[in-house]
Amino acid sequence: MSRLLRLLAARTRRQFLDWSGGWWFTLTLVANETLGPLVGLFVWSTVFPDDPGVVSYFIALMAVQLMTASYENHTFSETVYQGTVSHELLKPQPVVIGPIGENLAIRVWLTIFGLPLAALAGFALDASYEWHHVLLALPALLCAAVLRFLFTWVLALAAFWTERVHAVVTFGWVLIFLLGGGAAPVDVLPDPWRAVAVTLPFYAMLGLPADLATGTVDGPGAVAAIGRAAAWILAFGALSAAVWRAGVRRYTVIGA
Repeated sequence: MSRLLRLLAARTRRQFLDWSGGWWFTLTLVANETLGPLVGLFVWSTVFPDDPGVVSYFIALMAVQLMTASYENHTFSETVYQGTVSHELLKPQPVVIGPIGENLAIRVWLTIFGLPLAALAGFALDASYEWHHVLLALPALLCAAVLRFLFTWVLALAAFWTERVHAVVTFGWVLIFLLGGGAAPVDVLPDPWRAVAVTLPFYAMLGLPADLATGTVDGPGAVAAIGRAAAWILAFGALSAAVWRAGVRRYTVIGA
């Protein structure tokens, strides 16, 4: 385990330095990740002009979006299409170390550039948070980061079967946006849809940390929600391992 952690730390550090030369592209990613929450902020502030919780929710959502963004359809799937994944398969380490390291490096850069923007927007729009709610949101944020990576990783593995992996991952992003609290806070959905949205994994990938930070979800409900997120992590972890094995077998047969 310690060896894997050292390999992961080394890969993350290398990718962090590689991305330091492309700060302009990082700013483009930051703009892309913050656009959705900002649009939602202005739309729902118009619908509920007297509700300060709307502003706090979408500012928190912006931070969550920046710190959980995943682009494995670009960073990993392209190695399948180019055949360079073969080099990774020959290394005496799990291939997923590379995508995880690059994922972490990208998220660090997005946080460095994007979090001050979210903080500035929150200050300008008078968003407010209780410190104990923010602390409660931290484990949910960690779960969201892991779960969103696993979800995107599973979809990115479709590159072993199709050349349209970007469309597959984009469809997954749409599901996160629609059912995860990006298009509308889950709390404002009608009862049947709200129950469905809360149960599905997409809410744990995006809206849950924001709801915890604003105090919309608290107490036993918060514990249950974080427990569901952890259960989804186990499910997607097992699914990703199964899809990876199937994908490598297919890649090996085709490349034999």
